[in-house]
Order: sequence, then structure tokens, then C-alpha cells
Amino acid sequence: MAKQNSLRERQTAHFPAFEPELAREVNPALAPFKLLTKRLSEAFGPSGSEERVRELVRDEIKEFVDQVRVDTFGNLIAQRRGSGGHRKKIMLSAHLDEIGLMVSFIDARGFARFGMLGAVKPLTLLGARVQFENGAQGVIGRQEKNASRTEIEPEQLFMDVGAVSAENLQVRVGDSACFAREFFDAEKFLVGKALNNRAGCAVLIETLKQLKKSPHDISFVFTVQQQVGARGAGSAAYTLQPDFAFVVDAAAAGDVPGGAANGIALGKGPAVKFQDEGSLTSANARQILINAARDAHVAYQLDVTPRAGGDTLPIQATREGVPTAALGLPMRYLNTPSEMIHYEDAQASVRVLLTLLSKAV
Repeated sequence: MAKQNSLRERQTAHFPAFEPELAREVNPALAPFKLLTKRLSEAFGPSGSEERVRELVRDEIKEFVDQVRVDTFGNLIAQRRGSGGHRKKIMLSAHLDEIGLMVSFIDARGFARFGMLGAVKPLTLLGARVQFENGAQGVIGRQEKNASRTEIEPEQLFMDVGAVSAENLQVRVGDSACFAREFFDAEKFLVGKALNNRAGCAVLIETLKQLKKSPHDISFVFTVQQQVGARGAGSAAYTLQPDFAFVVDAAAAGDVPGGAANGIALGKGPAVKFQDEGSLTSANARQILINAARDAHVAYQLDVTPRAGGDTLPIQATREGVPTAALGLPMRYLNTPSEMIHYEDAQASVRVLLTLLSKAV
């Protein structure tokens, strides 16, 4: 019976015919990846205010690319020239921005009302701390009169930044805030705010640093405003006109009590996405990802979700169309102040991308 259960688990997770190495001890030499993820996670960068995290990424990659620039929309585009005679143009994408809040009204006592930037979950807000770009911090409170014990209505919430009046408030209408939450390393599990999708950015950066050479011309694109409609990715793809595009993003994990029955679990490898809210990934690009995972001896999962969307659709629908696939980092507590990934899933994602980029497609 135990053998049958083991076989069923292996088939569900789509393990290739080898013993996966996802459970091995972390190599101390790879510790810098965790430090990079921490810096990215803790950086300020809600949708529309990605400048700080974009500069952090630029500093990390500038020595490893042939060209790096910021386009008109605000996307960071880094390019590496290939060495092949029949090389393709490949776009790798991960978004810089995080969910956040934007001040919409300030009353006479200095309490600020706000709107959501991205898929913020109201249940995670009560008592949460937020930070603004200028360093100001605040606490999310709620009107208690007629308040429900089981539900939180966004219009009942407000920010308290310790002001005694609107005149001495450090923030103004239109200012954006993100969650104030420290990153922490729980050995195999990494927890922090904005891991959707700073963890994906870390995977692209690590891939770029480890990439020796490729037969392809590669554009590493760190996109903006994904959380508010995936706006940056489409403009970048329109300019670059890639032959193939591969998006690195989050995949909602269901491996918690009462979790979604999607089979996605931390520690079982990255997830190759078939569907999200806005798109069906391209079959040919998706198969390239699967082949790369198999060639790299990386366990992988398959993700089909009709809910969360990402950068896939605007890239895929650019011009006459771009074959596009997505690789998801399994993530618990998606779009909350404390998102969780598995360290080895991130490292496995890097190996998949390195293998993909090293071969003809």
C-alpha cells in the first residue's frame, strides 16, 4: 500500500524517472540567493512606484549583460547576445511590483482612507502595518460601529499614521504604501512580503549570473504594474518582438489545511502553467519548459487555474502573437503580507531556465 501511495504521489507531481534532489541540504555557497531575495522582498515597490526595486535589480545585473535600459513604461530590460548561427529571440519576464494601497482621502483628524493596488485581501489588513516611500509608517484600523465579526469591508478601513491633524500628516492623497514586514529565512522555507513576484525576479537574476553562454539573444525583462492589469509586459513584448517568451511568476499552493484542491505543493518543484484567468499558455512554448525540466532532472508540477492572471496574456497577444509559457513558483499565502516559498523550488527554477537557454528551441 505504501508503494502504491508513493507511486501516486510521484505521478501527481510529474517527477521524471530519477530520484529528485529537492530534499537535499542547502548548499552554503548558494546562501547569496537568500540574501538577494531578502533585499528584493523588503524593497519598496507597489504598482506604479517600482523605482527603488528596479534600481536594486539594475545594480545586481549590470555586470552580466551587454545592454540594460529602462523603457518609457518603466520596465527594466537587460539583454544578452547569443552565439548561435540560427539563434532565436527569447524573452524572460518577471514583475517588479507588489500589491499595495493608495491614499484616497484624509479627514480632519489625519486618518487616511485608501484604495487597493492589486489583489489585496481585506481580511489580511486589520492591524497590519504599512510603509510609504518617504519612510512614514502606519497601522490599518477599522470602524467598529456595526462592524461584522467575520467579514471586513474595505470602506470601513483606514490608516493611522500617528497624526493629530491633516496638517501634520506625512502623507498625501495619491501616495502609495506597501506592507511593512521583515523577510525571514526558515531554512528550506522563505517568508516575506512581495515574494509575488520578487522571488521570480531573484530567479531571473540568478539565472543571468549563472548563464555562461547561450545560442539565443535573450531579453531579461523586469516588468511594472502587473498587479493592476499586467500593463508593463505587453509594451515590452511589443518592442522586443520575441520568438518565444517565458514568464516566471507565482503559483498558488494548496498544500495547507483546507487548501485549494489544485495539487500544487511547496518543495515538489516549479509549476508549468496551462491556464490562468486571462490566457491559455502556448502548447509549443509550454513543451519547451517541460523538456527543459526533464533534461535538467528537475521535478515539476502542472498548474491549471481559472483565477489569478499574470503577464502571460499581454505578451502572448502582442502583435501577431508570441508563443508564451509560464513557470510558477509554488507559493503559500499568496497576496498577503507573509508569502512563503520553498528554497529548492526557486533553485530548481533556475536550473530549468539555464537548461532551456543552453539548447536550441
